[in-house]
Amino acid sequence: MSNIWTCIVAAVLPGIVLLVYVYIQDKYQREPIPQLLKGVLFGVLSCAVALAFAYLLGYLGYYPEDYKNVKEAFAHAFFAAAVPEECAKLLMLWLLVRRNKYFDEFFDGIVYAVTVGLGFAMIENILYVLRADNWQAVAATRAIYSVPGHYMFAVLMGYFYSYLHFRHGHFMLRPLVLLVPVLFHGLYDAILMSGKVIENEWISGIISFVFIVFFIWAQTKARFAIRKMLAKDKELMESGALKGI
Repeated sequence: MSNIWTCIVAAVLPGIVLLVYVYIQDKYQREPIPQLLKGVLFGVLSCAVALAFAYLLGYLGYYPEDYKNVKEAFAHAFFAAAVPEECAKLLMLWLLVRRNKYFDEFFDGIVYAVTVGLGFAMIENILYVLRADNWQAVAATRAIYSVPGHYMFAVLMGYFYSYLHFRHGHFMLRPLVLLVPVLFHGLYDAILMSGKVIENEWISGIISFVFIVFFIWAQTKARFAIRKMLAKDKELMESGALKGI
């Protein structure tokens, strides 16, 4: 039993660290802790929604259960993971903030999206770690890539969600609240899955390098989104113009 709890702690700790990091970044009006915990709970609930949606897409033939080539890997990455998971997270984010009086800053969109995304990531991580024979290696690898990946997808979703919430920017931004995280999530998984179905070691090595470059680039996009939202909050707060709808 103690080993199970060790696995669980190892699985959830990366998500907790990133939650604390985002909470600290909220420099002006930090969200109440109960609201953040509610967001994590909604993220946990999004797992069930994503599984149901993924099952439906699989039943309709959008992706093969076992992928054997690059084309099937891309289909599996997008329709078994990226689309259902990001749709589920967006639904839960909407339910979380639609009547939330504390959603009064641009950065808050990122904060709440991250709570949902990391709630999802922590449950997913627990399942992967508990099923692994070498759980230490799985926990370490997922702490470096998978959990920060979900964090990054959430930051991008929250970035565009805030623009919609405060009605800033062109209406064409509306689809991006879902399309951007789906695209980043889908490419993240597709690159990894493509590396698994290619037997040539040289090509597989190149794909691994491409994944690392993509991962680092995507994280810089997330950091840019955070800096931009914080700068916007500072500007609007100083002018007294920041008001939610």
